[in-house]
Amino acid sequence: MAIDTTWRQSASRERPRIARATKRKLWAYGFILPQLVLFLSFTLYPIAMSYVYAFYDWSGIGGLELFVGWRNFREVASDKLFWNAFRNSFYYMGGTLVVQLPLALLLAIVLNNAAMRGRTFYRTIYFLPVVTITAVVGAVMRNVFANNGGLVNSVVEQLGWAKEPLRFLESPHLVMWVLIGVGSWKWFGIKMVYWLAGLQAIPQSLYEAARLDGTGRWGCFRHVTLPLLLPVGTVITLLSVVDGLHAFDLIKVMTGGGPGFLTEMVDLYIYRYAFGGMAGFPRMGYASAAGILFGMIVFAISLALGWLIRKSNERSA
Repeated sequence: MAIDTTWRQSASRERPRIARATKRKLWAYGFILPQLVLFLSFTLYPIAMSYVYAFYDWSGIGGLELFVGWRNFREVASDKLFWNAFRNSFYYMGGTLVVQLPLALLLAIVLNNAAMRGRTFYRTIYFLPVVTITAVVGAVMRNVFANNGGLVNSVVEQLGWAKEPLRFLESPHLVMWVLIGVGSWKWFGIKMVYWLAGLQAIPQSLYEAARLDGTGRWGCFRHVTLPLLLPVGTVITLLSVVDGLHAFDLIKVMTGGGPGFLTEMVDLYIYRYAFGGMAGFPRMGYASAAGILFGMIVFAISLALGWLIRKSNERSA
């Protein structure tokens, strides 16, 4: 009887604490709820339904009536324009990857120097393009590289380097390089921040120990900085690969995929079929199949790339 009384007293003391904890959790769930509703409505639901639409010949209007099975996937896989867009996407991604990562690392090392004056200002300046709306950047750069009256062509003509305007956005030999340059400049700042985060996570005591052993700057970079940056570099590389494969807004505004599909990426290819189509009417089911196929290929490549980089890191360690 005494044990039962003690248990009841203990339970009565615990009830207010449990009630307060539950109330705090409800407040937390209340703050999470709007974001959860938006995520379910505008991210998870469209992704799930795209797998359904891919098996229908559906224009995006009306109900799902004409089931076509795997026909959309077979048609995408046999479309030369899809593989052209696929090749362009990887060409653009590879170009931005080669330009951004080493230059961003070099600048991050410079701006990580505590003795450098105004480094916060320089970090802000280099990061500004990242927070600028991509469509606005594309519109500005389209005018900068315009054939007539463009800033670059005006400078070239003033310096006498060319007798006639260079068609940066129309020449098959120049247009992709222009896009790679603009895309690299636009997202350069975020790669710099990634590298800075990795550099600042390295203990300064390791550099002090290396300098006491007579190691110079290059030796510190080779034997301290580079090995400790490899895990972070793996993540940065994977993020850069995924980001580089999605350049819809910049390409849409600057070239629209032209000239002659030379700069059409898979994102733009999907958009064209989802909201217009080659025949002038939307093909939402076909566009969904193209998106799923591309997503699966990118996912497989990301897994393979991550495995290769991890194995390389293990061997170097």
